[in-house]
Amino acid sequence: MENFLKDKDIWIVGSVCLVASFLWRQIWNLFIYKRKRERDRDTPFPDMQLKDNGMRDGKDKVKLSLKGLKAQKKKKPPHASDSVETLLLDQVEKLNRQNAELSHGNGVVLDMLRAPVVQPEDLEDLEGEEEEKRRTPEREEEQRAREEEEGDIFGESEEEEGREEQVGEEEVEKRREGGEEESSLSPEPLESSEELGEVAASSKNCVTEEDLLKDDLKKSRVEERKEVDDGQPEEYIIDFTPPPAAPFDHRIVTPKPHQIATFYAINRDEVLGGGRFGQVHKCVENSSGLTLAAKMIKARSQKEKDVVKNEIQVMNQLNHANLIQLYAAFESRHDIILVMEYVDGGELFDRIIDENYNLTELDTVLFIRQICEGLQYMHRMYILHLDLKPENILCVSRATNKIKIIDFGLARRYKPREKLRVNFGTPEFLAPEVINYEFVSFPTDMWSLGVITYMLLTGLSPFLGDDDNETLNNILACQWNFEEEAFTDISEEAKDFITRLLVKSKSWRMSASQSLKHSWLSDHNLHYRLHQKSPIQNESPLQNNSQDPVATL
Repeated sequence: MENFLKDKDIWIVGSVCLVASFLWRQIWNLFIYKRKRERDRDTPFPDMQLKDNGMRDGKDKVKLSLKGLKAQKKKKPPHASDSVETLLLDQVEKLNRQNAELSHGNGVVLDMLRAPVVQPEDLEDLEGEEEEKRRTPEREEEQRAREEEEGDIFGESEEEEGREEQVGEEEVEKRREGGEEESSLSPEPLESSEELGEVAASSKNCVTEEDLLKDDLKKSRVEERKEVDDGQPEEYIIDFTPPPAAPFDHRIVTPKPHQIATFYAINRDEVLGGGRFGQVHKCVENSSGLTLAAKMIKARSQKEKDVVKNEIQVMNQLNHANLIQLYAAFESRHDIILVMEYVDGGELFDRIIDENYNLTELDTVLFIRQICEGLQYMHRMYILHLDLKPENILCVSRATNKIKIIDFGLARRYKPREKLRVNFGTPEFLAPEVINYEFVSFPTDMWSLGVITYMLLTGLSPFLGDDDNETLNNILACQWNFEEEAFTDISEEAKDFITRLLVKSKSWRMSASQSLKHSWLSDHNLHYRLHQKSPIQNESPLQNNSQDPVATL
């Protein structure tokens, strides 16, 4: 029986120890939690002292007091350890009473529990170790916060000094009075942190209002400058809008084995143009009354018909305002007829040779830019024109300088893997690689553009010789120059534009996209100077009594 009682006592003591250790762990966690809650809730402001007793004005005192207030927020409240120690002792006594009730008067258990808990020396040691562990990260955080707050306060103080000078003397005096009051109260703690927040909010509101005033002043100055610039313009904006589109949507055309007279009324007496291929007549669609142009091409052999069908395939892929559009096609035994968009402005070549038409450099800029836009689109579609010349550029009307590129009979689709050689074209506009029967590519069209630019500016052909052989030799030697008389009034930018196109090595020529970015075509200040330099025309040359120019499609 005695052994049983001894075992029972040992079991009771062991269980009580386990319970006590568990309760001690819970109490310690509760103690740490309450310590954190009290530190976050209690924000007392201890007495603050100014670092520099020789402050000159109240404004500086206010800044330092605010700095001290912000720094003191994160400091440990005084006498916190005393209250915590009292609370801990109360919790320990409660635990001892609970153990006594569980043990039913067993004094050994109480002694065991009281030994490690109630002794003040052990309690102080534990508190000191825990306090050191807790203070090390807190000190680092406080130090970082103080550095940031000091930077913010000094930054705000510098901004406030500049703003006070701009606002006026009245606001400066008010702030100084407020600063003196706060500095007089600085040795005492503020009533609450809300006052400090209100001060910061008011300063922020003042800053935003002043910034808005500054922005308004800047905007007004910019508007005044714009008004001055508008009063004295230094730019001339050229009308770069595209020409009017075709009076029909883009179509995919295939030759029809029908008689064209069934659908169109062709005026064979009115010839718009002609060439090696045949003639171009004006026609009207019977169903819609739409005026169009009928290009009649002689094609008796299958090879000739294939050439015409290649032109149809090329035009089916081109849908651009500066490129003539195809409407329909008819195939018969001895010819193929292409029905296309009709324009009545005449060839660009006619304006070059017309003595009554004063073609200025600014007009040339507009023409060349439109040609570049058309070529840029064609090259993006991997199509080479290969017969670019003034005769193949039509003006949309006599009253404007809008143009459209025509005649795609020699055009080819460019395939980078398949080297393309051609042995055709107009001698004056042939590139060196065509004459040498070398591979052609996009720069081949850009050479022709350089020749057209030279001709529009001067009315002269840069490589023209007494016969075709001499012309071709001049091209191969790349012998050309800027004649002094012809280029007296031509800008240096125009000369540079031509120089970058008439380059023998095709890899060094400008592309269509690069040409559009050249200063001669894109600089509005240059265009303004050209506009000022161009003579005023009393009578437009387009209003003369000359006959309608011949249009070659």
